[in-house]
Amino acid sequence: MAQKGLHAMEQERDLMERQKRLLPGLIIWSASTSYICLYLAAIVAANLITARFGPAASIVNAFFLIALDLTSRDKLHEAWHGHGLVRKMAMLIATGSALSWLLNRNAGRIALASFAAFACANLVDALIYQWLFKKAHIVKINGSNVVSAAVDSVVFPVLAFGWPPMLGIIAGQFAAKTTGGFVWSLILRGKNA
Repeated sequence: MAQKGLHAMEQERDLMERQKRLLPGLIIWSASTSYICLYLAAIVAANLITARFGPAASIVNAFFLIALDLTSRDKLHEAWHGHGLVRKMAMLIATGSALSWLLNRNAGRIALASFAAFACANLVDALIYQWLFKKAHIVKINGSNVVSAAVDSVVFPVLAFGWPPMLGIIAGQFAAKTTGGFVWSLILRGKNA
């Protein structure tokens, strides 16, 4: 009887050890899931709206949707740091563009421009965010958003709408993304502020 009790205690201890090893992965997955969904919904909506309504809609999208994506990207950076960040981010960007194209084949040029712009902007964002990693949450999010918004605001309109660049659209998108990014950083700040 005592041996059965000892064996049960060992099994319980083993189970607790396995749960401790699994817990970080589950926390990363659950924290990331909502931001992944936000990111994909926002990028697909922005791409489809821009494909339907043209360059002028891209400024409104920049404030509400692209700024949300830039800020969500930073939240995912936190969750995925040291857990395949680059690979996961590349898959996320590609998925958003593919979904946009699948939902509206006429959005192909917008989806490709979005993919290229987000790839460039996310690379810059990740570098700046990592450089500011030990700063206050609001500083690293908005510091990285300003730089990535500048990159995205130039690359996207040029690829989506052609040459010569639409300077008003570029300036409007940049202002909307940085302002919207600040607003979203306040909304999504949670306990990390």
